[in-house]
Amino acid sequence: MTGSDTILLSALAEIVGKAQVLTEPSDLVGYRIDGRGEGGGQPIAVVRPDDADQVSALVRLAAGAGIRLVVAGGRTGLTGAGLPPEQGGCLLVSLERLARHIEIDPMNRTATVDAGVRLSTLNAAAAEHGLSFPIDLGADPVIGGMIANNTGGARLLRYGDVRANLLSVEIVRADSGGTRIALGAPLRKNNTGLDLKQLLVGGGGSTGIVTRATVALHPVPVTRLTALLALEDPHATLPLLLALERDFGALLSAFEGMSEAALRAAADHVPGLHLPFGRVPPYAVLVELSAGAAFDEDMMEERLAAALEPFMTGEGASVRDAAIDRRGRLWAVRHAIPEGLRARGTVVACDIALRRGDVMAFRDRMAGLLARHAPGLLPHDFGHVGDGGLHYNLVWPRESGTPDPAMFEKARRLIFDTVVEAFGGSFSAEHGIGPRNIAYYPRYVPGAVRRLAGDVQRIMASVSIGRVDFGTTGEDAK
Repeated sequence: MTGSDTILLSALAEIVGKAQVLTEPSDLVGYRIDGRGEGGGQPIAVVRPDDADQVSALVRLAAGAGIRLVVAGGRTGLTGAGLPPEQGGCLLVSLERLARHIEIDPMNRTATVDAGVRLSTLNAAAAEHGLSFPIDLGADPVIGGMIANNTGGARLLRYGDVRANLLSVEIVRADSGGTRIALGAPLRKNNTGLDLKQLLVGGGGSTGIVTRATVALHPVPVTRLTALLALEDPHATLPLLLALERDFGALLSAFEGMSEAALRAAADHVPGLHLPFGRVPPYAVLVELSAGAAFDEDMMEERLAAALEPFMTGEGASVRDAAIDRRGRLWAVRHAIPEGLRARGTVVACDIALRRGDVMAFRDRMAGLLARHAPGLLPHDFGHVGDGGLHYNLVWPRESGTPDPAMFEKARRLIFDTVVEAFGGSFSAEHGIGPRNIAYYPRYVPGAVRRLAGDVQRIMASVSIGRVDFGTTGEDAK
């Protein structure tokens, strides 16, 4: 350790306390791995502030020393935005101790929480008032990380993403003074100028450090009905969705699609999973209806059966079978798919979005393209087709031997080229932007947009922060 390192670590300890400055490799292991299980580099130190004043002081120190800051939340992200770069040389600011303040306002239906509060903790506090923050995920992120990535989830169809539910943020700007500033207010109506809080949403932690936020809460559903529908023809998915939206409106809270390959992987590899069908269908849809008021469950089930009848009768019947449950147990099928895919082989994961009407046409086109250009990589897609989101994942089966990483990259590029250039979709639907996908950013985002985003980022953050430079070609991701 050099003399300058000793001085820096001493200064950090003065800000957050010696016990909250971690430098031992054994202490840093967990901070170098995220939700994908892949690692980052070795930071100079991990620092764990517990209030906004300490965050501000850390930013000032980093500015004076010319050191990059990277912010880590719950370490559940999938793009590497919260990991230290491979070359190291940064300070990793962990938000885990910035988690003391939780204020539920049941009259306003809002929660004001520190950025390090986990989603499960927020929802436990909100549940005492019959409320929830209904961003439904398989992971348990912190609120600051959810803002940085604009988290969506399975119930975006009804509740929207984080952006739609964010009322205000308190941040520390990444400038020489570590300026603290509040953006927005805990109001649902506030048209007093530009909505600057949105500059923190989806930035991957590269436009400032969120220290506190106010989010909208929603009533916890009292009545919930799920149905797993077996489709003979995947192209019936959109007509089915439109019919359910017409008949149920806001009661429709989720509409998840699952391919035959994804269902089969889950059924074959996840112990105890039960598919309520005699055989795996070509496609399946999980539908959820929910209501805050105590709707009569029998009546809701009868209405659902009536809505499905045109799709289940006659020569053109597209829904072969339907299983209905009042306890949410059918979600186990949808949640088992990622585990099933990992057990099946090596997964190439792509988080994409399309216009809802293009989802099936995209699937059809990709099946042909992959068969020609990446044989052996098998589509196992599933996802939030009700909002156009699709986890278009490929699997290289274990029995196929050692995979070729070059083929994986070729397939990923083929998928992104098709979704963006042929269908006008997005190469990052809900996972955000980070080192793992920033290389695609200059390929698909127009230069004028990148320059504007870079200008905004430089205004917001004059100190080097985060893993993404929106104004460059992505060289910082290396």
